[in-house]
Amino acid sequence: MKRLKDSLPAHRARLAAVLRAAKEVVSVDIVSQTLRIERRPAAKLLSRWQQQGWLRRIGHGLYVPVPLDLAGSEQLIADPWVLVPTLFHQCYIGGWTAAHHWELTEQLFNETLVFTTRRLTERRVIAQGTAFVLHNVKPERLFGLKTLWRGSVKVHISDPARTLVDMIAAPEVGGGIDHVTDTLGAYLETKTADRELLIRYAVEFNSGVIFKRLGYLAETRLHDDKLAAECRTRLTQGYARLDPALPPKKLATAWRLWLPSARKKTAS
Repeated sequence: MKRLKDSLPAHRARLAAVLRAAKEVVSVDIVSQTLRIERRPAAKLLSRWQQQGWLRRIGHGLYVPVPLDLAGSEQLIADPWVLVPTLFHQCYIGGWTAAHHWELTEQLFNETLVFTTRRLTERRVIAQGTAFVLHNVKPERLFGLKTLWRGSVKVHISDPARTLVDMIAAPEVGGGIDHVTDTLGAYLETKTADRELLIRYAVEFNSGVIFKRLGYLAETRLHDDKLAAECRTRLTQGYARLDPALPPKKLATAWRLWLPSARKKTAS
């Protein structure tokens, strides 16, 4: 009996040490390094703590501590962004999520969009009650990022100009071309709008479709002739769709873009 009493404080001391080291998310590596044990016993220890109700599993080998007042709740972390670096490794928050963060749109999406260099086996992951939509990004395209501290966790997010470049390159990450257009217009109206930075990021992104879409939107919808002219000098061969999610209807020859059908306005 005495042995049991002695082991309980030691057991809790080990758990406390791991939680201090982990800050937000507990992994097998953190347990192994903190307690100086092999990965296999570290994984077993995590499983035991989960069974005892101290931790909750959020992914393969990943856990979060269970606060006593939330022991029966599915939502344990108030800020799900702290999960992003651990769940998706080399990554950043972007697209519609970044656009809302930078106040370029008032539209709030229920899913958090994450760009990751990881090989994707699934495009949508749910952890701690939050849905993460994943989009693959090449390591050489990890530029134009800002660092945010969410508690003790460092999270990367695309800056406003890079957010727009990503959304123009892949309109689906911006909620479709109409929302991308509105967001681009909001950005260009801000005091910190930087057209030269947009062009520089588009050049570094190395995708000709960005200049076709950006130039078309600048000229026809936003009436920004200077930005349109910058894009026109960088047009590449071949044709692309203004929005790949919409069927092409007519060709804008000057911008080498297939345009979708105009949406019919409904009578009020």
